[in-house]
Amino acid sequence: MIQRLETERLYMRPFKTADAADLFAMDNNPKVHIYLWQQPTLDQEESVKTIAYILEQYHRNQIGRFATFLKETDEFIGWTGIKFIDDHVENGHTNFYDYGYRLPEAYWGKGYATEATLKWLEFGFQTMNIPMMHAYAHRENGASNHILQKTGFIFQATYPDPAGVLWNWYAFNNPTLKP
Repeated sequence: MIQRLETERLYMRPFKTADAADLFAMDNNPKVHIYLWQQPTLDQEESVKTIAYILEQYHRNQIGRFATFLKETDEFIGWTGIKFIDDHVENGHTNFYDYGYRLPEAYWGKGYATEATLKWLEFGFQTMNIPMMHAYAHRENGASNHILQKTGFIFQATYPDPAGVLWNWYAFNNPTLKP
């Protein structure tokens, strides 16, 4: 598994248990959960369990969400990355590669999500040879839907999750693979 990806302003690395405080600070903020499931993390132990789950994904699938930092300051700015979805069904799909990210509000609107997305797509398509990447965003999250579309994801459909919340489903075929 890779140990680090870099962009001009960011670096991404596998999560460590020591990242629990930073993850908790982000996931405890209700504003971060506006377009998620409206359930902010309530204690740091939940973040420790989330990181344990991510570490298990690394072991099982050799990929997962990465802790993401500003190069200049080493500030944690959230997570980004490719995840292999093999533990649940999303929009009728399982066993697929999903791209996603989550940033604290202090880092919204600065281009970090777009920058990380482009690097992860390059890695996923050119290094991992993923034939198709998927992503999904809350239907009302204009910023995330815009980022996915401007980085090459193609809107496929809107679908309800089990709670009836509407999500937009995206796909991106690997442009480096010949049909």
